[in-house]
Amino acid sequence: MLENWVVMPTCLPLVLRRCHACASERFRADGKFRVNAHHKLIDAWLLVLCTVCGDTAKLTVLERTNVRSVRPELLDRLHDNDPVLAAELLRDPVVRRRNRIALDWDGAWRLDTGGPGDLDREAIEVSVCFAARIPVRPVRLIAEGCALSRAEAERLTAEGRLVSAVRLSGRLSDDFTFTLKR
Repeated sequence: MLENWVVMPTCLPLVLRRCHACASERFRADGKFRVNAHHKLIDAWLLVLCTVCGDTAKLTVLERTNVRSVRPELLDRLHDNDPVLAAELLRDPVVRRRNRIALDWDGAWRLDTGGPGDLDREAIEVSVCFAARIPVRPVRLIAEGCALSRAEAERLTAEGRLVSAVRLSGRLSDDFTFTLKR
């Protein structure tokens, strides 16, 4: 019987970028935007706050873009400070590359296993789905979902009792399945 687990975001991740005021490297986004128009051109930024000193930094979303080329619904969402739009933009690789930022997902996600399940069976097969592209170590997910220590999960992998079509070391942000044999 196949069990389904879901990795879900619980809040916006921290933005990794150096603060020019205090040299901290962590900013938090709260979904606030700043929009500025220059005649027919528009700029838009996602505002992030330094976690140490509270200084504001701007992440470029639109830069000197013709107003007519911006979808009206996007403009409305920017003006309404839509937190869902902020989450979408933080996950957008183009925005991250343009602003030279990385994301810190520690403490910003949870694993939903759908209840206690039958983890005592001889063998279980689990499908892990990601609601957002959150880079997580598969061994950590398996250990958390099966109530094992990470060392125990790694030992089961080395013994061949924890198998998957994907490499379980490193980080993943794509769906995968695994089988655990007790």
